Amino acid sequence: MELSTLWFLLIAGLFVGYFVLEGFDFGVGMLVPVLGRDDRERRVVINTIGPLWDGNEVWLITAGGAMFAAFPEWYATLFSGFYLPLLLILLALILRGVAFDFRGKRPEAAWRRRWDRCIVFGSAVPAFVWGLVFANVVRGVPLDAGHNHVGSVLDLLNPYALLGGATMVALFLTHGAIFIALKTSGDIRRRANRLAGRAGLGAAALAVLFLGLTLAHRGGTAAVVLSVLAALCLIGGLVANRVPARTDPARTDPGGRREGWAFTGTAAAIALAVASLFAGLHPFVLPSTVEPAVNSLTVLNAASSAYTLKIMSWVAVVFAPIVLLYQGWTYWVFRKRIGIQHIPE
Repeated sequence: MELSTLWFLLIAGLFVGYFVLEGFDFGVGMLVPVLGRDDRERRVVINTIGPLWDGNEVWLITAGGAMFAAFPEWYATLFSGFYLPLLLILLALILRGVAFDFRGKRPEAAWRRRWDRCIVFGSAVPAFVWGLVFANVVRGVPLDAGHNHVGSVLDLLNPYALLGGATMVALFLTHGAIFIALKTSGDIRRRANRLAGRAGLGAAALAVLFLGLTLAHRGGTAAVVLSVLAALCLIGGLVANRVPARTDPARTDPGGRREGWAFTGTAAAIALAVASLFAGLHPFVLPSTVEPAVNSLTVLNAASSAYTLKIMSWVAVVFAPIVLLYQGWTYWVFRKRIGIQHIPE
């Protein structure tokens, strides 16, 4: 396997990891005022991702850095042509991080409600815009012979891309609701179970429509297989969310669902769906709608030199396992459920 293809797969893997982890992160953020009926419950919802959200964003930083080093042409064209959408994502993520920190600085209810709205905005906007961006990447954008984007921002707001954004939001909402059910106890857990079931039906319908259109436009055997597996995993996750778990009657919070299997199902569905987009995209990294055979960016014509890719490969071999072990340890340390009994008045 050529190093350029290997790095295309590694970047795809980084985006898969980002959307799986940041997906439930965004979903939780969107659900703060929905599942939290008072301040203590909203603090419980926020605390489910408190130790995790900033670490999840490292996947995006690493993916962007890998694109810059391995495929500079792809990076330059993508970040210039999609400048405004990506800037909107950045600003929303900054606002979200500030909201997490500033929410608890003052005790007034109005102060905290304003920052809660910022958390919702900072979670919903990146989810929608990422779906918009990736749908346009798969669909193709107008590039000239110098691989410059020659379209406008309005060209990005096509029906297929808008469907991609709505699908991403629905999937993340479902993923986040199941994560909240997995990490909480009591009434919040039961409300999250119910919400996940309702949101999951809408997410499944949107995902089937979006992936079907994607395969009709840019499909292949691998993309078809991955899309079918994604649909099966999503259905399996929604079914698991409805199946009562076997619990000890002596426990203080009996009668829960099989949230672990449900979360595994939605995580696998998102991972396979994103992988199917990259599978359908290959060997392109950014197709052109203007003279595609000449103007499109591919794994070969967008890649760095072989020497650069070789150095990057050795760096990845050394440092990637360390980062993965550290993040895995973080999730293990903060694995226990929380409830309002852990939140002081």
